[in-house]
Amino acid sequence: MSSPLISRMQPFGTTIFAEMSALATRTGAINLGQGFPDTDGPREMLEAAKAAIDGGRNQYPPGPGVPELLEAVAAHQERFYGISLDPASQVLVTAGATEAIASVVLALCDPGDEVVTFEPYYDSYAATIALAGATRRTSVLRFPDFAVDEASLRAAFSSRTRLVLLNTPHNPTGKVFTRPELDLIASLAREHDAWVVTDEVYEHLVFDDAEHVPMATLPGMADRTLTISSGGKTFSATGWKVGWLSGPAEAVAAARTVKQFLTYVASGPFQPAVALALGLGDEVYAGLRDSLQAKRDLLCSALEASGLRVARPSGTYFVIADAAPLGAVDGLEFARRLPDLAGVVGVPVSVFHDDQEAARTLVRFAFCKKDEVLLEASRRLAAAGIPTSPTSPTSPTSPTAPSTTP
Repeated sequence: MSSPLISRMQPFGTTIFAEMSALATRTGAINLGQGFPDTDGPREMLEAAKAAIDGGRNQYPPGPGVPELLEAVAAHQERFYGISLDPASQVLVTAGATEAIASVVLALCDPGDEVVTFEPYYDSYAATIALAGATRRTSVLRFPDFAVDEASLRAAFSSRTRLVLLNTPHNPTGKVFTRPELDLIASLAREHDAWVVTDEVYEHLVFDDAEHVPMATLPGMADRTLTISSGGKTFSATGWKVGWLSGPAEAVAAARTVKQFLTYVASGPFQPAVALALGLGDEVYAGLRDSLQAKRDLLCSALEASGLRVARPSGTYFVIADAAPLGAVDGLEFARRLPDLAGVVGVPVSVFHDDQEAARTLVRFAFCKKDEVLLEASRRLAAAGIPTSPTSPTSPTSPTAPSTTP
């Protein structure tokens, strides 16, 4: 029998992360492919979660989220960005940012509507747009600076554009969208009467002199922007799946209508713990950021020393490197060979693209790992003597399992 999976979801099968993680296990390679930290977040937050469990907060939380987290998200937006929110009507807690994105897209898009996004994109974006029956329209961010191409972006908009799905700081490139780029996106959204949905989960992981500017702070955008974030990336608690969205009350209510039929509720005892974390002092946020910036510098230096061309990221905990200087012609093949060649795993960027030629030889690495792990990865890369040709006779046979991510 043919697959019972509906046609619009058939392009989405086993992800590249599953393939590369299995390859890391088989080869004993250091897995810098998947983007999750290997250290815990602030001790106060962890203790608050334990206290919530011991205090009996283990049943269904309120549908919109526990009151202290709703209030903490509103206070966070006011504290860092001057955004004023009513926690009772303008904030919704979700099972991570991924559910927040799904809730909003499914709530706002009818079949045939168009969603503008940038590629490379986080892989759930394409799947969620397909679930809604909407059409994905993209503008390519190109290595090494990943600047917005105004002509390409304008061409992505049409009379059918329903929303723009924006991720800044941006996974997988590490780009932080500039104020002029955000102004351009905002002007096009207003021109086409489109919603803007911003995935800002890496909002506090911004380096050097880069600045994260929330779309909702731009003139005329508060009433048409839904902002999404989570505690997972900022506080190294990705497994807790505590996310949220905020924005105009009527749009939050629309997302809540959909969200209640997805997970209903989630992460009960972790919600008050994340609420506490959001209120921690500036020094905690700065310490998390500075630690990751040092890890970024360590890994970037190692990748450059191995002969890769690196686009040093301004945010997130990912770095993209170009394997073309080593003679690679296919990033997927290179990523599949790298564990045997160097004992390190990365992810080919082409799987996050519609236009795979735009990222043919690019590979993404995660640096949200312990220093000793990154130092060992650096040592392995330096000692690898990576062949300069993907067809070198010393190269191992690549696995034949296909990558089926979008």
